Amino acid sequence: MSAAAPGFIPADVLQSTEPVLLRGLVRHWPLVQAAQRSDTAFCDYLRGFGADTRLSLWRGAPEIGGRFFYNADFTGFNFRHETHTFGALLDELLAGTPDALYLGSTGIDHCFPGLRPPNDLPALASFNPHASIWLGNRMQVAAHFDLPDNIACVVAGRRRFTLFPPEQVANLYVGPLDLTPAGQPISLVDHAQPDLERFPRYAQALEHAQSFDLLPGDALFIPSQWWHGVESLEPISALVNFWWRQTPAFMDEPINTLLMALLSLRDLPPAQRDAWRALFDHYVFDADEQTAAHIPPAARGILAPMDDTSARRLRSMLQNRLKR
Repeated sequence: MSAAAPGFIPADVLQSTEPVLLRGLVRHWPLVQAAQRSDTAFCDYLRGFGADTRLSLWRGAPEIGGRFFYNADFTGFNFRHETHTFGALLDELLAGTPDALYLGSTGIDHCFPGLRPPNDLPALASFNPHASIWLGNRMQVAAHFDLPDNIACVVAGRRRFTLFPPEQVANLYVGPLDLTPAGQPISLVDHAQPDLERFPRYAQALEHAQSFDLLPGDALFIPSQWWHGVESLEPISALVNFWWRQTPAFMDEPINTLLMALLSLRDLPPAQRDAWRALFDHYVFDADEQTAAHIPPAARGILAPMDDTSARRLRSMLQNRLKR
């Protein structure tokens, strides 16, 4: 779909459970206007907000072809972490370095004071979103998911997004949960050149994939937990994204539950796993107002609707139970 006007986001987009393309959503931003003039104009604009700021970035040798990934034996990664000034990074990108350079999610408010007000999405103000900038040259980030909802705004270069719905996880060949490039587990499939002999189920994932090519000024709404791989297709490519959760702040991240389930449920005998599956369905996945209706309201405890106070009490209970 197309945005009705620059900066305008239809209300139904923010409640969508499917990706939504918003052509031209941020074409009015000074960042985008500078990028459309030239790479030099774009970099000069950014310099005004913190050329001397020291930042952590990823550097990969030309041999990785821009694909930031694991090393051959999965003991580490095919890139290294470095710290440089923002100005030095911009200079190297303009010089056309053969290395793959990637400045990942970097908070705008903290690192680049003044950049956000003229390059913002007021339509999201009620969500108080976190804004980040991503910058590099031609590169590829493996498919992964994020817990928050996300609007990704391309401000320089072209980007290609390949997205998969959450239920395709079994067909994406996800790598380790405890050794990840940036905190989130990633698909081991090269989505730009998939090896279907090694990863045959990926063909099923592709049947459900959605692909979007974005130009500067375009944006993409990515719902929570949709897997997305991203390719940057130009020598200088940049993106600004906005993350927010439409859930109460007291809710913990569900990944913690998954890790606990690996510890306490996965290796139980099959009959016991089935019994716990029934309990999870009853108390979590199929829970409704009838689940605890037979218990007097004052006695429902943690089965009552959660709030900040009960969340703190439950968190304390868990911490005590985990002390061993």
